[in-house]
Amino acid sequence: MTDGAATSTSGGATGSTTGQLGEERRTERSPRTLEEEQSFHDANEADFDDYDAELDWSAELQGGETVDGLPADRFLDRELSWLAFNERVLEMAEDPNTPLLERANFLAIFASNLDEFFMVRVAGLKRRIATGLAVPTNVGIAPAELLQQIVQRAHDLQQRHARIALESFQPELDVAGISVVRWHQLTDAEQEAMSARFEAEIFPVLMPLAVDPAHPFPYISGLSLNLAVRVRVPGEPEDQFARLKVPAVLPRFVELPRGGHSQRFLPLEELIANNLDEVFSGMEIVEHHAFRVTRNEDVTIDEDDTENLIQALEHELSRRKFGPPIRLEVSEDIDDDTFALLVDELGITDSEVYRLPGLLDLSGLFQLAGIDRPDLRYTKRVPVTAAAFLPTDQDERTDFFQSITRKDVLVHHPFESFATSVQALLEQAADDPDVLAIKQTLYRTSGDSPVVAALIRAAAAGKQVLALVEVKARFDEQANIRWARQLERAGVHVVYGIVGLKTHCKLMMIVRRENGRLRSYCHIGTGNYNPKTSRIYEDFGLFTDNDQVGRDITRLFNELSGYAKEKSYQRLLVAPRHLRKGLLQRIERETRAALDGRTARIRIKVNSIVDEQIIDALYRASRAGVDVEIWVRGICSIKPGVPGLSERITIRSIVGRYLEHSRVFIFWNDGDPEVFIGSADMMHRNLDRRVEVLIQLTSSEHKRDIQQHFDKAMSPQTQSWWAESDGTWTRRFYAEDGSPLDDLHRDRMLQIQRRKRAGR
Repeated sequence: MTDGAATSTSGGATGSTTGQLGEERRTERSPRTLEEEQSFHDANEADFDDYDAELDWSAELQGGETVDGLPADRFLDRELSWLAFNERVLEMAEDPNTPLLERANFLAIFASNLDEFFMVRVAGLKRRIATGLAVPTNVGIAPAELLQQIVQRAHDLQQRHARIALESFQPELDVAGISVVRWHQLTDAEQEAMSARFEAEIFPVLMPLAVDPAHPFPYISGLSLNLAVRVRVPGEPEDQFARLKVPAVLPRFVELPRGGHSQRFLPLEELIANNLDEVFSGMEIVEHHAFRVTRNEDVTIDEDDTENLIQALEHELSRRKFGPPIRLEVSEDIDDDTFALLVDELGITDSEVYRLPGLLDLSGLFQLAGIDRPDLRYTKRVPVTAAAFLPTDQDERTDFFQSITRKDVLVHHPFESFATSVQALLEQAADDPDVLAIKQTLYRTSGDSPVVAALIRAAAAGKQVLALVEVKARFDEQANIRWARQLERAGVHVVYGIVGLKTHCKLMMIVRRENGRLRSYCHIGTGNYNPKTSRIYEDFGLFTDNDQVGRDITRLFNELSGYAKEKSYQRLLVAPRHLRKGLLQRIERETRAALDGRTARIRIKVNSIVDEQIIDALYRASRAGVDVEIWVRGICSIKPGVPGLSERITIRSIVGRYLEHSRVFIFWNDGDPEVFIGSADMMHRNLDRRVEVLIQLTSSEHKRDIQQHFDKAMSPQTQSWWAESDGTWTRRFYAEDGSPLDDLHRDRMLQIQRRKRAGR
C-alpha cells in the first residue's frame, strides 16, 4: 500500500533487521559462505549478540510503576518489539521491488533471526518461569501471559514467512529461470540420474537411527533438519520408527543439470526422502516427514567462581548442544502417528509446535541468494577509499600516520572501505619499525582475519601487542577461543577483560616513536574489527592522534588489562561507570534549556533502546519541550506521540541493503552541538554490564556530516518505518503517486563517491 497507498503496518506490542546480519556460528546449518553467515547474524546482526541470555527486567520498575508522574503503561515490551523488528525484515522479503535474490536473503535472515530469538530469549523466559524466578515485566505483563503473546506472534509470523516463500517468492523464481523443484516434477530420466547421484554422493554420509527396544529415541540436535521415517517389515502389521538426519555438511539445494538457460534445484531432504528404499533396504516405507527442533542454547558462567574462564566456557559450550527443546517445526501434512511420537519423545507442548507449509528451515535460502545473477541483486557498489587516505601521488602508498596527523579522519562503512582504512593502517603499523606497541579489542572478527594476522606479524617483529579478546561474544565463543590461543602462541599478550563484564567497545591504539617522542594513533569505532561484515554493516570509525584521546585510551586499556580504576575520562564516556550518567546529564541539560525557553534537541541512533532510566529522561525532555528524534534498528520500548508524554518524540527505523549498526548521540547544547559515536545501545546490559565507549567528535566537518546524514534518515522523503504509540510500525517506501521515496543507503554511497571525486 502507499501512504494513502504506500504504507503497511508491522505488528507491535498489542498484536503483533536487520539483527543481521562469525565463523561456525552453528553446528547444524546448511553450508554457506562465511560472508553469508555473518550477514544475518548479530541481524540482522538480530549482531544475537545484540541480546544477552538473561532477561533484562528492571528491578525498580517491575509490574509497571508510576515514576515522577510518568504513567505506569509508558513502556513497550522488548520481546514483542523485537518480533516487530523481524517483521520489518520480512516486509523487505515481501516487497516485489526488492531484487529477487535479495528477497531470498531477507527470507533467510528472518528465519535465522527467529532461530536465535527462540534459542536465547524464549528459552530464557521459559527457564525463568519454570524455576519460579520470572517476575512481571516493566510493562506489567505476567511472564506466562508474555510467553503466550510471544508464541502467538511467532506462530503468525512464521506462517506468513512460509507462505511468502511458497506462494509468491518461489513462483517469481520460476519466472526468473531459477526453480526449486520437487521429485514428482522430474522426468523419469532425471529421477534416475539423481538417484545415481544420491547413491554416489549422499548415501555414504547418511546415518539412519532406528527406534526400538534395543535403540532408544535418539538425541535430536538443535536446528538440524531431519526426516521422521516409519517403515514396516513386509507382511508384518507393526510400523517401526527411524530418524534420518539431513547432513548439514552437504548443500541444502542440489542443482540439477541445466536445461536451456534455467537453473533448477532439488531440496536435499527431497532427494533423500525419495531414495529411502536404498537407506532402509528390504523394508516398506510407510511415511516420511521433515521435522526440526530448536533447543535452549543459552550459556551461563559464574566468572567470580571460575579460575580459568576459557576452560569454563568450553565446558558450557559442550553443554549448549544438549539444552531442552523449545520449538518443534513439522511439515503441515505430517501424519498423526508420527507427530504423536515426536511430541511424546521430545516432551513438546502444543504451543511449541509449528506446523508449516512448504520447506522447513528457510535459512537454507542463503544458498540461493548467492547465485550469480547480478540482474536479480542490488546494483553492485564498491566501497571507496576515504578521501583523507588517498595517496598524494598515484605511484605512492598512503602514509596513514601522516594522513591522521594532518587532521582527524571519520570513515563511514560500508560506503568507505574498511580494507583501505582500518585494516591497512594496522598492517602498516605491523611492519613499521617505529611502531612500538599495538593495543586492540576483538569482539568479533572473520575466520581468515587479516586483523589477527597483522597482530601476529607485529608480535613476531618484536612489538608489544595487547589483544583484548571477548571470548563471551554470543555464538562466537568457540571461534574467539581459537583466536585467543593462536595469538598467545604468537607472543601476543591476550587478556579477557574485567570479571563480570563483556568488553564490547571497539578500540585500536598504535604507539609510535616520532622525533624522539611517543605519539598515539587511535581508532574508535561503532563496529567490529571484521573485514567481511564491514561490507554490509553500517558503522562509523574515528582516527585521531589527539593527545587527550591517547591518554584516555591508554588509561582504559590499563584498566582492562590490569588493576587501574579510572574515575573520569576527558573525551570518552565509558560504561559501566560513566556512560549512563554522562548521557542523563546531557538529556537533563537539554530539558532545562527547553524549560528556560531556549532551543533544545536530542537525536539518538541505536540498534535498541530499552533502558527505563534513559527512556524516562527522554519522556521528561519531551514534556519540557525538547524535540527528540530516535533512529532505531531493532527493539524500541518507547511510545512516541502520546499526548502529555511523548508528543515531541519521533522514531524511525531503516531496514535495507545494509545493516544499520552505528550508534550516534547528538545534543543541541545551545547551538554548539555535542556529537558522540560509539558501541553502546541503550539497554541495561550495555550501560551496566559491559565495557562500552562513546567518543565525542570535535571536528565541525564531522559533526555537520553526521547531522546531515541524520536529517536524511528522518526525512519524510526517505524510505523508513515510522513508530506508532501502540508499538506498530508503518512502512513508508512510496509516495502517494506510487514513486519510490529516497533510498538512504544508495544516496549515501553516491554522496561519498562525489566527495571522494572532490578530494574531501
